[in-house]
Amino acid sequence: MSAPAPATRGRVFAVTGTSTDVGKTVATAALAAAGHGGSVAVCKPVQTGVAPAEPGDLAEVSRLAGDVTTVESYRYPEPLAPDTAARRAGMPFADPAVIVRAVDDLAATHDLTLVEGAGGVLVRLGESATLLDVAAQTLAPGTDDGVVIVVAPGLGALNHAELTVDAVRARGLRPAGLVIGWWPEEPDLAMRCNRSDLPRVTGVPVVGVLPAGAAGLEPAEFRRTAPSWFDPDWVAASLTGHPTSLAQTS
Repeated sequence: MSAPAPATRGRVFAVTGTSTDVGKTVATAALAAAGHGGSVAVCKPVQTGVAPAEPGDLAEVSRLAGDVTTVESYRYPEPLAPDTAARRAGMPFADPAVIVRAVDDLAATHDLTLVEGAGGVLVRLGESATLLDVAAQTLAPGTDDGVVIVVAPGLGALNHAELTVDAVRARGLRPAGLVIGWWPEEPDLAMRCNRSDLPRVTGVPVVGVLPAGAAGLEPAEFRRTAPSWFDPDWVAASLTGHPTSLAQTS
């Protein structure tokens, strides 16, 4: 069942990657920084590979993006797919209902909520649920809500992006845009071709390109420049345009 569109509700974007290590966390931080025209929240449904007292992905998002609300629902110690990590640790599987409630609560109180998945879009967050299952219950139909897909720039990007976009569409969800997670100063031929070919093969625009080394910027510089990494029309329409209901009640 798809999420309803309550009278007071901000926009929700699920952020997924075509694989692991494509720059998803830095892209989430950049999206949060670009969306600072209103209140921003970031939910990490499941964090793996981090001990209980250690900083995880949300700590990096907060460091880079600044004033954002963050919520982490589940954490497992080994750097594995969440269902495998839970099983090996003898810990309860992530409950998708708990994650959905967390996202809905954030959406009810923030202009923009970003939900950062784990690895690719079909990675199991719990015993069987994926980010698509969470998105299907939290992205409101008939709105600008959607799935942002972070891709690597090099060889393999076209196939990985097309497979991911097809999986999103198969669930009746809207691919909101592609973000290249890192772009070197001297891209090779495959990267240059991919930047042009990604929209052609997927039917989804490239709405953002993050420079390689973005995470190494000083936080103030990251926040200042992050909006320039995205298409300004897309930022205005998707990230910083306040939903009417929240704007009227704030």
